[in-house]
Amino acid sequence: MKFAYQGIPGSYSENCIKLNYPDAEAISCRTFQDAFELAKKDKNIKALVPEQNQLIGSINIETLILKYRLNVSAEHFFSINHSLLVLPGAKLSDITDVYSHTAALSQSHSFINKYKFKENVMADTAGSALYISKQKDKTKAAIASKESAEIYNLEVANQKIQDEEENFTRFLIFQKEISHPKFSENEKYITSFIFKLKNKPSALFQSLTGLSIRQVDMTKLQSFPEKGTFSSYYFFCEVQGHIEEKKVSGAIKDLELHCSEFQLLGVFKQSKFRNR
Repeated sequence: MKFAYQGIPGSYSENCIKLNYPDAEAISCRTFQDAFELAKKDKNIKALVPEQNQLIGSINIETLILKYRLNVSAEHFFSINHSLLVLPGAKLSDITDVYSHTAALSQSHSFINKYKFKENVMADTAGSALYISKQKDKTKAAIASKESAEIYNLEVANQKIQDEEENFTRFLIFQKEISHPKFSENEKYITSFIFKLKNKPSALFQSLTGLSIRQVDMTKLQSFPEKGTFSSYYFFCEVQGHIEEKKVSGAIKDLELHCSEFQLLGVFKQSKFRNR
């Protein structure tokens, strides 16, 4: 099994792949789009992409979901723990500058302020670790995963430096082949889809009425504009339940009556993380 991800070895995406698919091959990609491209072209490659973070919200991959229309086959919630990585032998008192992705910097705001470090924005966390390893400057440090320290010959000066102890990112698995798990009453599922409404008053309210009447719980509703316009919107939606359940299929049929476009993205088992 192969998984494409955005970033380089040591990134949280790669760590999520290793945790959930220890025997899989992880393929590094420069961008999210590159990962989608590989999964679109090759049925033997799946893309693991972050969809939402507990602290900063949506990762804004909806336009890529719309463009590639790949099947969503699984979800994983991965714990994000930031570490301060330094060159071997460097002390905390040596550090003046820290480098990382803007999200990691904002999530470690209190720690950075405490030591009066100067923030420097990088494209990603693992990339910042690689940068520090090449600089050979003990005044510079990276905020990244502790796994990055092992890969790029750095030392972990501090662990779990993020402001909030609990910090999870939700990852989705995208694949070319359409594959839905067989319904079982002993399992919980998520049904995922995108839709665009007809241009009429109260269209969104009317389209969601079926979910309410049939008591189908909606877990996500994200709007994003159609390319080239601010007057036409798509919606990325997820509901609890399997498409084979009468209440779910009925609610979706009701919704489709108000849509100019609708596409089922996938049905997959809920992560056990949701049962906490």
